[in-house]
Amino acid sequence: MSPVNTPTHDASDEAQKPSRRRFLQSAAAAAAVTAAPLAHAQQPVAATPANAPMPPAAVPMPVRLTINGHPYELQVEARTTLLDALREYAGLTGTKKGCDRGQCGACTVIASGRRINSCLTLAVMHDGESITTVEGLAPDGDTLSPIQRAFIEKDAFQCGYCTPGQLCSATALIAEYRAGDASAATADVRFRPAQLSDDEIRERMSGNICRCGAYPNILAAVKSVASGNA
Repeated sequence: MSPVNTPTHDASDEAQKPSRRRFLQSAAAAAAVTAAPLAHAQQPVAATPANAPMPPAAVPMPVRLTINGHPYELQVEARTTLLDALREYAGLTGTKKGCDRGQCGACTVIASGRRINSCLTLAVMHDGESITTVEGLAPDGDTLSPIQRAFIEKDAFQCGYCTPGQLCSATALIAEYRAGDASAATADVRFRPAQLSDDEIRERMSGNICRCGAYPNILAAVKSVASGNA
């Protein structure tokens, strides 16, 4: 009877086989390396002392504005935009925050006779100036301005969110036209057009976006007031 052949193993074969102990050691080492940055990130940040000085931009400072004919003295941070000063400090929420980056025109107000995007300028930059918001377009509390009446008559809005900026922009537009200011659509900038054409109105109102698409009616409202028919 021939002897049974028993397989033999050498040290090289044992070294090549993964052992359970070696696998667990490798996994533990990998977990420790992964967890180290997280543990470091989760360390509590030292609390700021109560008597630490405030950053210069966070120190409230007085800003004096005449808003819709009324004097205001607001205590605002230097980094506060005019839009936030009007809404959050003066309580005039008619001016709307749309894109907050000067692209939609919803925050348009009139500063010292010039229409601006109030989200792109700081309140401290207008200290001492006169600001007109949509709340100040009507000559008194009961009588609407011509452009406000025209927007209603021409149905020049839908959701109404952009309307305050549209009204302020249109008010300034008509004043600019009557003062002889030209636009990119003016054929000869040396002379004021006899009347505002559709192209002139579109160009001059191009900074105000109406996402509802009420542009034809907005154009009709502006044209009726500019021509003296409203």
